[in-house]
Amino acid sequence: MNSDRVCVDASLALTWLLNTGIEERADALRRKWLQDDVELLGPPLFRAEVTSVLREEVFFKRLSPEEGEEAFNIYSDIPIRIVNSPAIYRKAWELAKAYNQHRTYDMQYLAVAEIEDCEFWTLDKKLVNTIRGKNRRIKWVADDDQH
Repeated sequence: MNSDRVCVDASLALTWLLNTGIEERADALRRKWLQDDVELLGPPLFRAEVTSVLREEVFFKRLSPEEGEEAFNIYSDIPIRIVNSPAIYRKAWELAKAYNQHRTYDMQYLAVAEIEDCEFWTLDKKLVNTIRGKNRRIKWVADDDQH
């Protein structure tokens, strides 16, 4: 598996931007990747998910408009390469069938990791519980043994 790049999902990126209670581990991982010059990857869905959640946080007043703008600006500077290939959608479809998932959203991240031969890092514990032991690529940030 390629260690010079990782796929990250919106849950992880949002942890870097919002106060979620686990940001120390997530930030430590982000700093390590930056130090080691690890490339961050994601599917096209990544951008829509992150910006939608940030806007929702402002709309429901969990962030002030100023905090929302600051988070959006920081998000805009996250160096992530969006992998945009028709193969992602086919792979996500196949993975959703293999793991008995009713949607392909999360599987798009795993598809990127499969196509790019790298790990997929997330904070989505439900997804991790569904796939762990069945796919070696998925990594949960909160696991002590993961970093």
